[in-house]
Amino acid sequence: MSFDLLVTSTSFGKIAKEPVELLEKQGYRILWNTLGRPLNEEEMAEKIKGVDACIAGLDSITSKVIEKADKLKVICRHGTGVDNVDISAATKKGIIVTNTPGVNTEAVADLTFGLILALARQIPQADRSVKKGEWKKFFGKAVSSKTLGIVGMGRIGKAVARRAKGFNMKVIYRDCRRDINIEKEIDAECVNLEVLLQKSDFVSLHLPLTKETRGMIGKEEIKLMKPTAFLINTARGPIIDEFALYQCLKDKIIAGAAVDVYSNEPPKDSPLLSLDNIIAAPHMGTYTYEVMQEMGMKAARNIIDVLAGKKPKYLINPEVYTAD
Repeated sequence: MSFDLLVTSTSFGKIAKEPVELLEKQGYRILWNTLGRPLNEEEMAEKIKGVDACIAGLDSITSKVIEKADKLKVICRHGTGVDNVDISAATKKGIIVTNTPGVNTEAVADLTFGLILALARQIPQADRSVKKGEWKKFFGKAVSSKTLGIVGMGRIGKAVARRAKGFNMKVIYRDCRRDINIEKEIDAECVNLEVLLQKSDFVSLHLPLTKETRGMIGKEEIKLMKPTAFLINTARGPIIDEFALYQCLKDKIIAGAAVDVYSNEPPKDSPLLSLDNIIAAPHMGTYTYEVMQEMGMKAARNIIDVLAGKKPKYLINPEVYTAD
């Protein structure tokens, strides 16, 4: 039986081709997102009509989109977070939602620590200066023996913490639950958010986007940080109030920031991009060949399993199988 598969993820199949080849061998007709960006609600509502499956990126899959899905059996999020998918609406309509967890941990942790080093040693500024023909001295800050505050001690948070231990950093963290194992492993300390912001030389965010975490880091929180401190966000853009961050960086309330995620992507009109004390990356945390291959294969197998009548391995809404 032939199925139509909509791929709206802007990274699926772009680097690693094996997942696409696997799906094509199944005889699926693949419909691609040609815009090169996540689709908004209206665009998704139009594209979702008549397709049996969807491999989605950060596209807006709201209840309105779900309503227009007349044949859809499965949505696979090409990534871990599913905050852009209305899970409840999908479940009510009998649509299975899956994701590709546990793939990007090391890659995002690598990028996070790269951003920490780049901020501390002013590596992007030095690079631009030399390419202009200049030979300036750039006096940065040490990373070794400094305090790293990790907000969200999940898989990625732990991976960052382990890298910090290699730099002899003191790790403090804030999470909804205490993790005794990581405390023993790297001598980490669990503190509340206020203390973490006050004590850290580097603050790194590793949280999912929820009602509780949206806007969690605003002007008052940033003002608690040391004037010499740096803020790093490789999690989700809306966790930080971007205008507040812009104001605080402009006024030198903190020394700098590095972000790989934004409230709107791409961030064409963001005032953050006008500042010299911020490093801006294009949501590239998962962009390694190894991650793209594994993530793509997990997504492909999720789709194949569901369309073959099997329960997928990485199921987000198991209640869909018991719903009336």
